[in-house]
Amino acid sequence: MPELPEVETTCRGIAPSLVGRRVTRVVVRDRRLRWPVPRGLETKLAGCRITAVRRRAKYLLIDTDAGTLVAHLGMSGSLRVLGPGAPLVAHDHVDIVLDSGRCLRFNDPRRFGCLLWVEGDPGQHALLSRLGPEPLEPGFDGDYLWRRARGRRVAIKPFIMNAQVVVGVGNIYASEALFRAGIRPSTAACRVSRERMQALARAISGVLGEAIEVGGTTLRDYVNADGLPGYFRQRLFVYERAGEPCRRCRAPIRQVVQGQRSTYFCPRCQK
Repeated sequence: MPELPEVETTCRGIAPSLVGRRVTRVVVRDRRLRWPVPRGLETKLAGCRITAVRRRAKYLLIDTDAGTLVAHLGMSGSLRVLGPGAPLVAHDHVDIVLDSGRCLRFNDPRRFGCLLWVEGDPGQHALLSRLGPEPLEPGFDGDYLWRRARGRRVAIKPFIMNAQVVVGVGNIYASEALFRAGIRPSTAACRVSRERMQALARAISGVLGEAIEVGGTTLRDYVNADGLPGYFRQRLFVYERAGEPCRRCRAPIRQVVQGQRSTYFCPRCQK
């Protein structure tokens, strides 16, 4: 599933081709996404000028002078800017055609993504209104995590994956950040000291920032706006490395299941 670095990479990739352009038409081939593509989107979006492209958590917000298109890539979706006459492939569900002749194409084999239209402040939409802070912006630090963890006996890994606590820390990056901070994923959030929370906050910001620099992580489906994979997989220390030696201490990496998700950690480096 595309996580924050993959969505941020997509955002940066499509923005230069979209901002300042006017939408000439919208072609919807299949409305059957996680939530159906809204009826009338073709009429509402056609003629709009795109004013900004930004990210909130794992959502892409394409702002126009009439409203905001809220996009989520789901498990296997991609948004790519293609030239005139680009051939269709399977699962090309929506085209947003621009006055430049190029189009923004939404492809989603598993159809868990979404394209929604919001008039007014998108931050007040039900999908966005309760989200926590961004991990790469000021205000997110160890003191904040420590305060939010008071009285919380939930394990630290699902705690930092809770989007109401902090957005964008998906399964891959949660495992990697906890390894960097030396914290075992099963530790109760309330038992992590303020000092270790500072290390964890730095690790979260660091691992996400580094992943963005190399275009995210491609494990199976993800490609960026240019159709290229992300290269952070080569830098993973624990994720999907069960049984392999730790890159620091050589102890075998372990795999457990937390909340129906695989968790990877080093039993020696993480306490």
